[in-house]
Amino acid sequence: MTRTTLSAADITALAAELHRAEYERLPVAQFSGRHPGMTISDGYAIAREWVGLKTAEGQVVRGHKIGLTSRAMQVSSQITEPDFGVLLDEMFHESGSEIPFTRYIEPRVEVELAFVLARPLRGTALTAADVLAATDHILPALEIIDSRIERFAAGSGTPRTVLDTISDNAANAGIVLGGRPVRPWDLDLRWASALLYRNEVIEETGVAAGVLGNPAAGIVWLARKLAAFGEGLEAGQVVLSGSFTRPVAGRRGDVFHADYGPLGTISFRLDGDTAA
Repeated sequence: MTRTTLSAADITALAAELHRAEYERLPVAQFSGRHPGMTISDGYAIAREWVGLKTAEGQVVRGHKIGLTSRAMQVSSQITEPDFGVLLDEMFHESGSEIPFTRYIEPRVEVELAFVLARPLRGTALTAADVLAATDHILPALEIIDSRIERFAAGSGTPRTVLDTISDNAANAGIVLGGRPVRPWDLDLRWASALLYRNEVIEETGVAAGVLGNPAAGIVWLARKLAAFGEGLEAGQVVLSGSFTRPVAGRRGDVFHADYGPLGTISFRLDGDTAA
């Protein structure tokens, strides 16, 4: 991983901006534009500082997410590997929930598989078989991503870079779990698939092989990345392995429904006038 170039004071200040942006529901100006010399390590340092602010308020880390797993998204983001963020307990919702639209700034929805771990995963020598052996079950999930940093810069329209996305906790904002849990050896994960509906219209379809060829490969990648921080994945944690559809924009009143075939369905509605 590249070295940091931002000062500790800069990292603290930028994390505080993210924290304020979430509560005020107003995105902040792109960090990459204001700090053109920032690195990927700076982005992760900002994200970790922001997570520290959340846990200081009483939030609990329940897992991790992996983003930018598809080749198309990596090319468009000018990056050669995925990114990752942290899942906090306030982000979790059950299928069938009504989630206040006002929790978010610019919500978008992606189709995922969630790995629920029975045993820890640590180190740099892990394989996909190790991931499956450590997984208690896998179940469908919808991720709600958001933009606490401007997606397009005001005035110039410049798209944010992967440095902004990493700083923004890999854009994670919510997770909806549902469907039918399955043991990791009971299906070929590459062929798990889903139809994503918004208001009864199919907006996206996808097959899980789009996630690095096999969703378990994403968990291997994440465990190796966390090892650089002296950390790993813990028993009981939920890990989102990466989206196998493009994100679909959510609007107030929208009903999202994902049909995973034999793995069941997930649904939720974006509604309400007050944040939960």
